Amino acid sequence: MFGSHLSIVGGLQNALLKAEELGFSTVQVFTKNQQQWKCGELAAGEVGEWKRQRRKVGFEKTVAHGSYLINLASPEEGMWRKSVEMMVVEMRRCERLGIEYLVVHPGSHMGAGVEAGVKRVAEAIDLVHGEVRAKGVMLCLEATAGQGSSVGCRLEELAEIMEKVKRVGGVGVCLDTAHLFAAGYDFRGRKYEGFMKEVERVVGRGVVKVVHLNDSKRGLGSRVDRHEHIGRGAIGMEGFVGWVRDERWRGAPKILETPKGRTKGGREWDEVNLSRLRGLL
Repeated sequence: MFGSHLSIVGGLQNALLKAEELGFSTVQVFTKNQQQWKCGELAAGEVGEWKRQRRKVGFEKTVAHGSYLINLASPEEGMWRKSVEMMVVEMRRCERLGIEYLVVHPGSHMGAGVEAGVKRVAEAIDLVHGEVRAKGVMLCLEATAGQGSSVGCRLEELAEIMEKVKRVGGVGVCLDTAHLFAAGYDFRGRKYEGFMKEVERVVGRGVVKVVHLNDSKRGLGSRVDRHEHIGRGAIGMEGFVGWVRDERWRGAPKILETPKGRTKGGREWDEVNLSRLRGLL
């Protein structure tokens, strides 16, 4: 189940139509302008058109990504409260649209320390769950590259957040290949199975609901979050073989967040990256 993060310019449904045109079987979107805190209510017509087009393209699962403005780990009370409020809005929008997974970065502890950040994220999620019980929508914490003071670059940090959250089974995980690689996890070639054993041991394979497939511009353990086209970065093609062939990911949305644009030959890069992944099957 391959997809890409696609634009909603002109209407949410346009991302679905573009995904189908490119040959994808799922899609990831922002449900609002991710650079703004405020957003209007979803109009009934918007919701209806999204659902109509989704039935038409037949996508079994879809994904939304939370705004990058959100910082659930913030030690600053005003920012933290604002982030919680935005998460409530994001969850409610996903519920109305019938989007199954909402991916969000845990956030940055801003110098307060990882332990404090982990606690802050769990408390934020509890507040979100207390405000909205979105049926059919799972909040998924995304593994980070470890840049700056970000929380979630170690699987143990994600596991600890989930352990602290009061609603059992209320939180899933999104694994991003570029982030994992930058954080120091090597899953290339024969190392893939060893990495998977660590995933199973620390967080549990069952809680991983979404996978982001991105190559990395920077090397192993660089802690720099820079995405590259599949096979053209430091991970290389061998680093994606396990993810593509592993039957355990068959039902998980596998989303490209690689750079947009066209090749010199005029092909869309999303199409090229999808072709490269399918070529590993």
